Amino acid sequence: MMKCIAIIIGWLADKIWGDPAWLPHPVVYFGKAIAWGEHWLNKGHHRRLKGGILAVSLILLTFLITWALLRWLRPVTVCGIPINIVIEAILIFFCLAGTTLIKEVKAVFKALDRSIEDGRKQVARIVGRDTSALDAQEIRKAALETLAENLSDGVIAPLFWLLLLGVPGMMTYKMVNTLDSMIGYRTERYRLFGTVAARIDDVANWLPARITALLMAIAGIFIHPKDKNHRSLPQMLKFIFHYGPQHASPNSGWPEAALAGILNCRFGGPHIYFGELIDKPYIGDHDRELTSVDATMACNINKGVEVMMLVITLLGVYLL
Repeated sequence: MMKCIAIIIGWLADKIWGDPAWLPHPVVYFGKAIAWGEHWLNKGHHRRLKGGILAVSLILLTFLITWALLRWLRPVTVCGIPINIVIEAILIFFCLAGTTLIKEVKAVFKALDRSIEDGRKQVARIVGRDTSALDAQEIRKAALETLAENLSDGVIAPLFWLLLLGVPGMMTYKMVNTLDSMIGYRTERYRLFGTVAARIDDVANWLPARITALLMAIAGIFIHPKDKNHRSLPQMLKFIFHYGPQHASPNSGWPEAALAGILNCRFGGPHIYFGELIDKPYIGDHDRELTSVDATMACNINKGVEVMMLVITLLGVYLL
């Protein structure tokens, strides 16, 4: 029951504060450690091996340090409250990114209403691609693609690993995800060095990505207006299973396909990452103009999926 309370407090803290800029965040330090290792190791021969050693070392260290800290604090109480439960709530708060992501996507659409340059600057905060030449439609697509993909990375996967391996597992997942977001690209610089990090991230996200797509399909039944474009759950699942595997990533395409099916739109296509053109397949078959109504719909889907996964996690932790 105490662990369930920690989960609820951590989740509520994310709803209230998101990721405040003034608060030191563990992912920032994850990023510094990765950047330091990449600077010293991503050169010369055996880059794949050196990148793999860096990734595995940081992942194991994250799990062991978190586990040891919580175990060491287990006997400590203040006013009858176990300190390790308080620390767990704080770490859960750090690992969840649902509120910040929704705020950022809404900010992209508001910035685009002001000017295309403001839209490009705002969307650059949440995507890895080059945004300098994106048109208005491409900016909206980039924001909604990121919203769908990061629903899995920022909410569902952390809760999944929390359920499986506790808070140490949740923190370890954030390290895995940070490694992939920094060195897991197929560009000339990272193609060898980030191979192991990218494959570990693929494994860590395989089931959460599919859970995300399923929960999105279920949420769409209740949130999507019943119009001629509305898909039933069997139709949604058929759509997801058709387009989900077509993405270059084994996982990203599943939540993107779910959102494309709900909004009846098309994602994907060629994008520029770090100066290189990456040709991504299209997800969906209806290339229509996206609007602020679509952003509101997508954000509501995210909120509904997040609540469903929270309930599943609480039930799992309480029963197991």
